[in-house]
Amino acid sequence: MQLSPTAPTAPTAPTAPTAPTAPTAPTAPTAPTAAPPTDRRAVLMEKAKALESAFLSEMLSYAGVDAPEGAFSGGVGEDQFASFLRDAQARAMVDHGGIGLAEKLFQSLARHDHASE
Repeated sequence: MQLSPTAPTAPTAPTAPTAPTAPTAPTAPTAPTAAPPTDRRAVLMEKAKALESAFLSEMLSYAGVDAPEGAFSGGVGEDQFASFLRDAQARAMVDHGGIGLAEKLFQSLARHDHASE
């Protein structure tokens, strides 16, 4: 067996050692601070919208708004992910005004939140 000659490689210049970096101290997690009233109202509204979205998703489920069945359906996998579709549809409904439930929930939450202060 004869080996084919290879071109000799040029020697590489030695690299200078790098200076070690100083270790950094881990930062402690900061404690959550109380949100200003305007941020608190935004959080309450977001929670109210999330609850309306969950309510609408359940209503869509009981109304039978699922993926179509038949020859062109997605089969078993489609059944497993149908809830994600309903959740997205419900969230889109809320983003476009919903049924007014979020506003009523927000008013109630804000009233009770103000009373607890």
